[in-house]
Amino acid sequence: MGEDDAARASDPVSPSVTDALRAYGATYAQVARAFAAYAGLHSTDAAAMIEVLGAEERGTPLSPARLSDQIGLSFGATSTLLNRLEAVGHVTRSRTQADRRVVTLHSTPEVQRLADEFFAPLGRRLDAMLAAHSPAFLAEFSAVLMAMRDATDDYISEGPGS
Repeated sequence: MGEDDAARASDPVSPSVTDALRAYGATYAQVARAFAAYAGLHSTDAAAMIEVLGAEERGTPLSPARLSDQIGLSFGATSTLLNRLEAVGHVTRSRTQADRRVVTLHSTPEVQRLADEFFAPLGRRLDAMLAAHSPAFLAEFSAVLMAMRDATDDYISEGPGS
């Protein structure tokens, strides 16, 4: 064990942060499963819809290939999933005017309504909880979470265990 590892092992904050993030991740997965049940979707389809909706909220619609990466399915399985979501009227595929080769995914008003009904109460609770913290703290917290995501993405792209 190196000096940094020994210091981290004796620091009670680091494990509590990672434990809290693991617990939040598990709870987020429960929320996603509850949304799936609420919307009458398979959990994988609901996870895809959450990704599509989130990308739209950020102003960066997903391509089918990017969705495939984000939900961990092969491109063929993602195409089948999108066919199901399209058939029930939850998602549409469109081509951009600038480059007709680029396909983007968009949610329909019906699934947006379902998502708003389901997630709005949670959003209000989270907004109230976050309002109790200073903008400086939230900015720092956000930066730490983004750095953790980047470190995890790097780990995955390098091939876990390598």
